[in-house]
Amino acid sequence: MPELPEVESVRKGLESHVLDARIEGVQIFRDSAVRRVPGGTAQFAAEVVGSRIDSVARRGKFLWMVLDGGEGALSAHLGMSGQFRVHADVPDPHPHCRARLTLSLPDAPLTLDFIDQRTFGYLDVEAMVETPDGLPGGHGSELAAVPASVAHIGRDALDPALRRDKVLAQWRRGVRGIKQVLLDQTLVSGIGNIYADEALWRARVNPVTPASGMSGRATGALLDATQEVMGEALAAGGTSFDALYVNVNGESGYFDRSLNAYGRGGEPCLRCGRPLARAMISGRSTHWCPRCQRPRPR
Repeated sequence: MPELPEVESVRKGLESHVLDARIEGVQIFRDSAVRRVPGGTAQFAAEVVGSRIDSVARRGKFLWMVLDGGEGALSAHLGMSGQFRVHADVPDPHPHCRARLTLSLPDAPLTLDFIDQRTFGYLDVEAMVETPDGLPGGHGSELAAVPASVAHIGRDALDPALRRDKVLAQWRRGVRGIKQVLLDQTLVSGIGNIYADEALWRARVNPVTPASGMSGRATGALLDATQEVMGEALAAGGTSFDALYVNVNGESGYFDRSLNAYGRGGEPCLRCGRPLARAMISGRSTHWCPRCQRPRPR
């Protein structure tokens, strides 16, 4: 599933093409693409056609387009395989195209396709709600608001408004394993299975360490590692293992060449040479080094 770096790559790609565009038309090729809209295709079209796209924003893995100064948001949940593709012409729809928006810009029209092979993704149109702290709701927008569906989601690891002291306190609460805590999107958003494994490896933290067993120093190092891994992956355009994740121009990310832990079970640790372990932990495939990431007393 796309994580923060992948979704940010998509956001930046959209931002470079669709700002100030007006939505002139909508075609829905699969009703499930707008399944969250009570009135389905008709309501979705009625609410977005004629709207202007003011900005493209993201918080963690959540992506939205701010419409008409914040009167609403066109949100996109990419699921396992959702993609946006931008076309200067009007090509035949891709076999997995679920929705098509026709956009108008001062210089030329544009076609924006939502493609989703596995159909877990969807588009929604929803109201905006104010952020409790009065700060911008997400990267790419100065508006102090987020779509209603994002209101419970924590700020992401690269958000300048992220409060480090609050995060470190939250991450050390409870008896859950620290990897489960990393994946909790209500605390810090944007961290998924891939980057959780990578951050834990970099910080030398065992994934099943109880949150309450983490020292303040270790928790701080883990947050630093998380931000470093995310930043490096973002610079590389995200992680791609197949053709399911691409940016709006159809290009794949290549951070998978730099993975140290995720997907490398049984291969030698790039730090100490011992074979990496792999196990299902809380339903997630997890990879770590038994030597570098030994459970440690508090």
